[in-house]
Amino acid sequence: MLIRRKPALTDNDVTDAALYRERRRFIRSGFALAAGASLPLFAGCERDGGENVANATDSDAVVDASMPEAFERLVPTRWVADETLDEELTPYDKVTTYNNFYEFEVDKASPALLAKNFRTRPWEVRVDGECEKPATFGIEDLLSGFPQEERVYRLRCVEAWSMVIPWVGFPLAALLERVRPTSRARYVEFKTLYDPERMPNQRRGVFGAVLDWPYVEGLRMDEAMNELTILGTGLYGRHLPGQNGAPVRLVVPWKYGFKSIKSIVSITLTETQPLNTWQLQAGHEYGFYANVNPMVDHPRWSQARERRIGEWERRETLMFNGYGDYVAHLYAGMDLERYF
Repeated sequence: MLIRRKPALTDNDVTDAALYRERRRFIRSGFALAAGASLPLFAGCERDGGENVANATDSDAVVDASMPEAFERLVPTRWVADETLDEELTPYDKVTTYNNFYEFEVDKASPALLAKNFRTRPWEVRVDGECEKPATFGIEDLLSGFPQEERVYRLRCVEAWSMVIPWVGFPLAALLERVRPTSRARYVEFKTLYDPERMPNQRRGVFGAVLDWPYVEGLRMDEAMNELTILGTGLYGRHLPGQNGAPVRLVVPWKYGFKSIKSIVSITLTETQPLNTWQLQAGHEYGFYANVNPMVDHPRWSQARERRIGEWERRETLMFNGYGDYVAHLYAGMDLERYF
């Protein structure tokens, strides 16, 4: 379970999004040479997730004035060393316009419009619970106090569509270590911002709320401390857009996308397993673990295959989304059909 570290790139490589294409090609070719010839969001009701998305033939980002501000510095840049590096990235315009974010709207196109002016400053994340040094971190603390890395991960939605995204962020373990978890900390609970003024779908309508707000997710402590688990602060070398979970979100690449909770304001270490939002909403369909498992179907559709956004043909879904070498040991001896 090693992560190969690539040396830091120059500021121009990360701040000028127009250079992203050549940067990606350079990294891919460099990795291939280093490794030699031998060279791993919410739930919804749609089964396909790609019917209304135009086919894309180029995985490079479309750069325009609407893209969020670039990181002033992204050092060191680091890459998870696996076959994801050879997969085509999902274009920026697809990643940022095809989004599940129920706090804004239940369809996939509206969040990009409704979150366009989403305010993320000031922003604080409270970390407390079973820890010795509870603390509140401002977003600038998270951006400047932890080295921002780049991780290219697959994202597999429970709705059977997927993407490949170059995230920016830092290991969740680094943040948790700052607050010194106690021996009673067995789980980590996350909460999304609750602010109906900024997130209009949190308002209660004639038929009540869409979900029980605020959105809650959770991980087991060993899952949270795993080297693949990051707090995402950006993508494609840019700060996160509102519709993608600005300013900070969870990214857990071996689990279905609804586990990667967005716009986090609270992280609590607990002794008991959190009751997550989709468990509360439909526990027979969405379990606590939500590990990508092509052998366990959703009650309403197969999980054996997926549609990569930008492609027409379906591909086979990989166990643990292809990250088994990193995470399979976490579930040794567990019945993965029972604990889905």
